[in-house]
Amino acid sequence: MRKSLDWRAAASQLGPYRRAEAVLAVIIAVLLMASVGAVVRGSGIDPGVSVGTTPPLAAAAPLTFGDRLAIAPVPPTPAPAPIVETTIPFVPPTRSARPAAALPTSGFASATSAGIQPYTGLGTWVDVYDWTATYTREAGPEVGPETLDLMAAEGVQTLYIQPSKHDAPDDIVERDRLEAILARARANRIRVVAWYLPTLVDPAADLRRLLAIANLPVDGLAVDIEARNVTDVGERNRRLVQLSADLRAALPGRTLGGIVLPPVLMEEVNRNYWPNFPWREIAPYYDVWQTMGYWTDRKPSSGWGDAYAYTMENVLRLRRNLGLPNAPVHPIGGIGHRTTPDDLAGFHRAAVESVCLGGSLYDWRTTGAALWPGLRPFRV
Repeated sequence: MRKSLDWRAAASQLGPYRRAEAVLAVIIAVLLMASVGAVVRGSGIDPGVSVGTTPPLAAAAPLTFGDRLAIAPVPPTPAPAPIVETTIPFVPPTRSARPAAALPTSGFASATSAGIQPYTGLGTWVDVYDWTATYTREAGPEVGPETLDLMAAEGVQTLYIQPSKHDAPDDIVERDRLEAILARARANRIRVVAWYLPTLVDPAADLRRLLAIANLPVDGLAVDIEARNVTDVGERNRRLVQLSADLRAALPGRTLGGIVLPPVLMEEVNRNYWPNFPWREIAPYYDVWQTMGYWTDRKPSSGWGDAYAYTMENVLRLRRNLGLPNAPVHPIGGIGHRTTPDDLAGFHRAAVESVCLGGSLYDWRTTGAALWPGLRPFRV
């Protein structure tokens, strides 16, 4: 046991100032002890329990709602939900489907800039096997300057013509005859888009010919993207993307058209035809797109021989593949002599419902007189 402290006796042995200091110290000690006791009593801790030990649960005072709010632990921040990339399955449209947006008064999308104006309305196609002596040899060309008068009479608004070929002796075949055709087109107020098919075997030569064609007095330039001369698909894709980029860099501000294979052909009919086609990679380099949607090449048993279904599906898939839901499109329909008036009705309806720029058949030489009444509704 500890001995009691006789503080009076101790104080009597001190001087007056020291006695005052001692008294003051005792008073302060008493006050501190009282404060500690109050804190202990207010905390609910049993003074008989050593600090650091847990009091019995039965002795704990019940908590009020306010106490629970004060001591409730802060809930942990939930982990962010994982990002799951989902692929929305493509659902073919029904035949009665129409875009939500109101259709243009003319039935076709109007050009958003003067640059794509040549791709609007009714067009027709001419290749080197139609207009040159070089490639028709003994038969001779069937298309000449005078043919433009007939095109104008049928309502043609744009002529798509091939001025050269990869194996041509010159970058521009028979320039004098070609320029006469171009001048006659101008006289008939027919626009001209020149096109070329690069093989990608010699990209430098392809680019040189494309630039030579771009220097002709034409309203537009389009690249026919379909050659599979380069058998390695990866290398073919690389060369196509690079050629497209080089052409765009060489012709800043010029409108470039991309004439492309129909997506249905590569995704449904024959997936080995051109696998992994670089849609997104070439998308930045072209301003307007033309699908070679020749339903006349599809077997009736495939379900794709229908002009409406094949055209609609190719346009929708093209835009989806490019990642450009509003990409300007001028669809190219079936081969002329294998097309019927009923085909043209479906072709026209699909072009209107998918808000395209116009339409055309391939080509002028094979399109008979009986088909032109069904083609004139494509005029804008």
